[in-house]
Amino acid sequence: MGSIKDDIIEKMRYLKNLKNISGKTVLLRTDFNIEAPKDALRLESSLLTLRFLLKNGARVVILSHRGRPSKKPRTPNLELRTYDFHDPELSLKIVIPFLQKRLDKKIVFLKDFPGKLPEGKLFLLENLRFWDGEDKNDLRFARKLAQLGDFYVNDAFAVSHRKNASITQLPKLLPAYGGLLLEKELGVLSDVMKNPKKPLVLIFGGSKMEDKLPVIKNLLSKADKVLLGSAVVNNGDLVPKSSKIIKPIDWVGEKGAALDIGSLTVNKYAGEIKKAKTIIWNGPLGKFEDQRFAGGSIAIAKMIVKSKAFSVIGGGETTQLIIGLGLRKKIGFLSTGGGAMLAFLAGEKLPGIEALH
Repeated sequence: MGSIKDDIIEKMRYLKNLKNISGKTVLLRTDFNIEAPKDALRLESSLLTLRFLLKNGARVVILSHRGRPSKKPRTPNLELRTYDFHDPELSLKIVIPFLQKRLDKKIVFLKDFPGKLPEGKLFLLENLRFWDGEDKNDLRFARKLAQLGDFYVNDAFAVSHRKNASITQLPKLLPAYGGLLLEKELGVLSDVMKNPKKPLVLIFGGSKMEDKLPVIKNLLSKADKVLLGSAVVNNGDLVPKSSKIIKPIDWVGEKGAALDIGSLTVNKYAGEIKKAKTIIWNGPLGKFEDQRFAGGSIAIAKMIVKSKAFSVIGGGETTQLIIGLGLRKKIGFLSTGGGAMLAFLAGEKLPGIEALH
């Protein structure tokens, strides 16, 4: 596991080492894949790199995607200027008021690819997934993006496990760097994998327990305990047998399905959380969006905050829970990654990180 840090992270070029960017145009890949600006973790997390670039005199073109647009062809797209698809409800325009207020800068919205950038310091290109080439990892689409800038910065850890044109092809075409958020994500996750303070307690929930199995197998030798959510009751055969792995001993549910951990399980997990020095949590322990089945996740969140452990929490639903409870500032580190966090902790190579070498 140490090789992930040594062979990948330490060899990367980071934005903090990029000099003489005044007057240069930086293509900044962020992750604004949110339902609404109130889900502000990813938006707020992007501000650090944006402020760094603007302070150092760069022009910035923000690149991102949002949602999964319906695949309804619009027009033949011979010059990659007009959208292949368009879903107004998934436009990136929704993030402009938040960014303009927090950065105190006007954002020039680029609805389509411009022949050349207009006047301005800060630009936002429309949802990358409105162009077919993004999901298809199309080099031709990446070349069109590359024409807009001088440098490329990946600050989208949450998408770095995907082979998309703006993640894996674009870094081949311009001098490429890891952003300040990406550097922080990789640093924290590497540290808790390589040198966690013990006891290390892993907590995994969510409806798809099979997604967590590679992480459990990769970290089981370092973990002291692995606490599982209610979904494991419904498909428990997937989980490896180990004295370190603790399954719910009671649960709450309906129609024969377990949808939350019960009070006995909460108390059992509390004992492990109190002893922990490092906690990694990904995935709510029940169907928390339904208040009837949110009690277990809420109780565990509050216990983590009260513990003396350094906590790393990721996954959109889990971070949403933490923020909704007003506990964000009491958590050691909230990761913007869900699938990317799991892939990294499982020891997998992330295409977006590999592309920055």
